[in-house]
Order: sequence, then structure tokens, then C-alpha cells
Amino acid sequence: MDLLQQTDELFFTRTNLDLERTSKIVRDALAGGDDGELFLEMRHAEMLAFDDGRLKTASYDQSSGFGLRAVAGEAHGYAHAGELSEAALQRAADSVSAVTKGYSGNAALAPSAGANSPLYSDQNPLNATSFDTKIKLLQEMDAYARDSDSRVKQVSASLTGSWQAVQIMRADGIRVADIRPLVRINIWVAVEQNGRMESGGAGAGGRVMLDQWLSPESWQSQVDEALRIAILNLQSVPTPAGEMEVVLGAGWPGVMLHEAVGHGLEGDFNRKGTSVFSGRVGQQVAAKGVTVIDDGTIADRRGSITVDDEGTPSRRNVLIEDGILKGYMQDRQNARLMGVDATGNGRRESYAHAPMPRMTNTYMENGDADPQEIVASMKKGIYAVNFGGGQVDITSGKFVFSAAEAYLVENGKIGAPVKGATLIGNGPDAMSKITMIGNDTKLDSGIGTCGKAGQSVPVGVGQPTVKMGGVTVGGTEAA
Repeated sequence: MDLLQQTDELFFTRTNLDLERTSKIVRDALAGGDDGELFLEMRHAEMLAFDDGRLKTASYDQSSGFGLRAVAGEAHGYAHAGELSEAALQRAADSVSAVTKGYSGNAALAPSAGANSPLYSDQNPLNATSFDTKIKLLQEMDAYARDSDSRVKQVSASLTGSWQAVQIMRADGIRVADIRPLVRINIWVAVEQNGRMESGGAGAGGRVMLDQWLSPESWQSQVDEALRIAILNLQSVPTPAGEMEVVLGAGWPGVMLHEAVGHGLEGDFNRKGTSVFSGRVGQQVAAKGVTVIDDGTIADRRGSITVDDEGTPSRRNVLIEDGILKGYMQDRQNARLMGVDATGNGRRESYAHAPMPRMTNTYMENGDADPQEIVASMKKGIYAVNFGGGQVDITSGKFVFSAAEAYLVENGKIGAPVKGATLIGNGPDAMSKITMIGNDTKLDSGIGTCGKAGQSVPVGVGQPTVKMGGVTVGGTEAA
């Protein structure tokens, strides 16, 4: 049974909606508009948390609903309901049709025919592993962490998973469906030594089943990593402050690229002229050698989507090539208004939210430098291997990021770990200061969640080891 048949079973056979009548309501509601769609969703979600030696949280939620959108020029009408019924849909149609009333638009062409080949399983990861097996896994993670080191004082372990089925219906009768699994495993450990308490965390996930983390060699590596970071932090020294060379490690440090550059390349900000990258297609916006990709088609990755939430197939989009800005990430509305193609980046958190341009898996491609040579080339600076939170101003490009794992480097030698390091700068400026790019590109372990305008969606980030010159480092000691 293909995805459209599976979702027809969910949304029409098992509910009060009738396919033909639903199609007519959508067609009438969007008449005269430029674009729009009915987004049908069913979601199952589970979260289990083990804390302080016992199961602290166990939640399971099932939700379903729809969102109906009518687009007219720069305006759109959006109505949603957590009820799959013809009466609720008709009320929504009456609301959104106010946007198209008296408007005579040119109906946009449907997304390119068909979807990508399936990028992930359509099975429900919540049902694929028994509840008892999940609890046993959390118990084993907790016991293993405590037995690994006598300094461990607290352990928190969690499993989260969801299964989302969607169908997008357009006024022209085109329908597209997707079924998306998502899981994540997390561990956090606190250690104490000589009155000093530090912590570390690790996690992994993707659009896969949970079974790949059931073997000890899989989940133990996550616990070992969390414990390694916690113990490392016990040895950390204050961070020197000032302008210095910075090397970013491969993988998760790509979150800085995601925030400082990626958001600025989303179509809505650029159409409105509020991004530091607005109007700069074809211009040099990063150092030569810097190529940035957003790719929603990587199998099993957390940020991947077979089709986006408007029905456009996801794809591999080159955003920056050899330092030159090539284009932006687009949903359908912003793409039409800017006279370009939609790129498969129209995403929404749920049926209760309208779509907007969002990243999928965003990463920097390989360079040709050996990572060890990059570190060895540093005279004095910070080697940031892992990141915590950060903030970015899209209009100015200014960012502040905190490093979760970083080291002092002097004369090419990695020294003591530092605590409290923050990187302060401007996205385009930081990209122009890249002087070496490693040959070790990798994506993060599958833990990214991106927030924008009150909506959260799963994403992936990545990069190779990268060296930047003249970056401001915030710390607690003068350099």
C-alpha cells in the first residue's frame, strides 16, 4: 500500500471526512486565490524520562487535525482545527475564503509531480519496541553511568519518539502524502569532585526505529560521551577573552552555521529585505572554498522530509558555492513573490501552524585541509569542539554562541579545556574570515531542533573542521 492509500485510510476511511466532499470544499475555499492547501495530520508521540534512579515521566499523546490555507498575493488566511470533520472543515473554509473574496489571482502551478523515493520507514517507532524494553534500556543507561565512575552524582536518561502521517490536498486535486518516524535518545550526567560539580550530555536520533540503540555498544557510547564531557569540565579553566583564532570542530558545531548563516538565507527574510543577505545573490558572502548546502533528501536523517509541508519534493539546494551566494531556501508563497522556484523548504510544526521557509539538513562541504594540520597551524586561540545555545539577529547577522566543549591552543598544541567560552561575531564577517576548511565533513548525531516564529521543527546540521581568524571570544579572563 503506497503512502497516499495509507493516509486515505487514516483521514477518510476512519473519520467523518469524505474524500470527494473534502475536495470540493477545498476547491471552493481557494477559488480566486494564488495558492493554498489543506494539510491533514495525524501524530503519535511518546516521551519516557528516567531521573535520579527512577522513571520520572511517561507520556503518550495522539493528535489529529487539519490546517487550511488560502494565499492571495502577500496575504494568507489560515484556519485549523483538532477535529477531522466536514463541519469543522466547512467553518475553516468560510474563514479563509475571506482572503480570496473579490480577489482574482492566478492559481499557482502544482508542485513538480510525485515525491522523492522514500527516505525513511513508514513504520511507527513507538510500536516497534515494547514499553518494557524501553524502560529496561533507560534503567541500564542509568546503572551503567553510575557504575562507570564513583564521581557520578546524578543521571537523567530519556527516549522520545513520534510518528506523523500527513496528506496535502490542493484545489487542483493534486494530493501528496508522507509518513515520518522520528526518535531521539538522550543522556545527561552530573559529576562531583572536591566540591566542584560539573555535567555533560550526549544524544542521538533520526527518522529510524529505536532498535539500533538497543545494543549495549550503541547506547553505552552515548553514556561514555556524556561522562567524558562531564569529567572534562572538572578540569576546565577560565576562558581568556579577546580577539583570537578559532577552530570549530566537525559535526555539531555546524549549529553556528545554521544560526548565523542559515536563517539569513530563508526566503521570507530576504523577500522582505530584513536579512543581511538580502539582494546579494551572485555576490561573495563567504571566503573562497566555502560551500553551504541544505539537503532534505538524506536517508534517515532527522531533518529530512520526502516532501515538504506544502507538497513540494525536498531536494539538495546549493546556497553558497565557493563563497558566492547562489540562492535562498523557499516555500511556495515567497518563491512566487520573488519569481523563483520553491525549493522544498516549506515546513510547519503541526496542522495548527502555517508553513514558512525552514532549513532541513544544513551543512558546509569538505575542504582539502587535514584537521590535525588545521589545529597545528594555530598560534594562540580556542578549539571549539561542541556547542550549546546561541542567539542570532537576522537583520544584522550578529551572533553569540556558547561552547560546550572547547580547549586552549598555543603554538599548535591543544591545552586545557576551558569553561564559559562564547563566540561573538557577525555571520557574513565570520564566513569571510575562514582560512582553512577540513576534509572531515560530518553531520550531527541527530538531535537538532530549530525554532522560528514560535514553531519548532527537527533539523540536521554539519560541517568539517574550520579555522577562522579574528573572532571575538568572550570569557572571564583577559587574553
